[in-house]
Amino acid sequence: MASSGTSAASGGAKAPSAARVDWVDYAKGVCIVMVVMMHSVLGVELAAGESGFMHLLVAFAKPFRMPDFFLISGLFLPLVIDRDWRTYLDRKVVHFAYFYVVWVTIQFGFKAPAFAAETGWRDVGLLYLQSFIEPFGTLWFIYLLPVFFVVTKLTRNLPPLAIWLIAAALETARITTGWTAIDEFCARFVYFYSGYLFAPYVFALSDRARSHPVRALAALATWALVNAGLVASGASEWKIVSLLLGFTGAGAIITSGTLLARAGWCNFLRFCGEHSIVIYLAFFLPMAATRTLLLHTGIISDIGAMSLIVTIVGVVGSLAIWRTALLLHADFLFERPDAFWIAPKKAGPALQAAE
Repeated sequence: MASSGTSAASGGAKAPSAARVDWVDYAKGVCIVMVVMMHSVLGVELAAGESGFMHLLVAFAKPFRMPDFFLISGLFLPLVIDRDWRTYLDRKVVHFAYFYVVWVTIQFGFKAPAFAAETGWRDVGLLYLQSFIEPFGTLWFIYLLPVFFVVTKLTRNLPPLAIWLIAAALETARITTGWTAIDEFCARFVYFYSGYLFAPYVFALSDRARSHPVRALAALATWALVNAGLVASGASEWKIVSLLLGFTGAGAIITSGTLLARAGWCNFLRFCGEHSIVIYLAFFLPMAATRTLLLHTGIISDIGAMSLIVTIVGVVGSLAIWRTALLLHADFLFERPDAFWIAPKKAGPALQAAE
């Protein structure tokens, strides 16, 4: 667990590393790297007009990449869902809304000239305002999280099984309205709600993996083969199958995070998990810059290698931007200023996973 506070990097004031749940940070680290990888690889391939070897990794991760992220985001919600509405909205809505406004403005600023070239500057302002209705670019995740938090609190007194069945039905229905918030809510809420509803079972799964690492590794190998086979055959996109793969993939990432934490390996992944929101907010800048540089210079011709480099720079570059911002006292980019709090700050436990 981490202490409560304002930081996008920690979701709160800094707490000792040992106070955090180690496997959660590892799992989040895997998730955020997969997210950066997806945007990097598909962006390079779209610009280059061809695919590389990294496309296979993106396809393999597609069934579980976002389900796992949302499931983990709901894990610690049972501890705070009964807070008063003012405090709850401050931590779970205003917190994310602040960073969305800041970073949608930054992203839009970089892309505004291209928009103006296509539609004229008159329409650029309208496009910016539209980003508060239709999530902009890569930021749809933190746009949607507050919606999930509010819906879950509003429905906490209703039969949980009924809510879960409705959420599962929405995922299976493959609703497509063209509005990102609606479509992604329908596709993802079941995973977030499952993290909230089945948190004890998730932690029990982690405990079993930690106690029986050999069995856990065998289960991971089996899952990887099944997931790869279903992706290769196209069956991973089938209704019900996609839901099952989302949950089994989330379980696999949780198990992997537990085994990595048990062995103490890949601490960089843990660091990425601790600062996943920082990476999520800032990776588009180094990613886009590196992609443009490599494509225009032709230094690297292999699309797969180019995609891998763009992914690495996206992750490392976002962390570098964060550190630079702190050094330059531009803390507002990653820390919510006091003026944007609507509830008093209180020392105490906060949600590690919903940062």
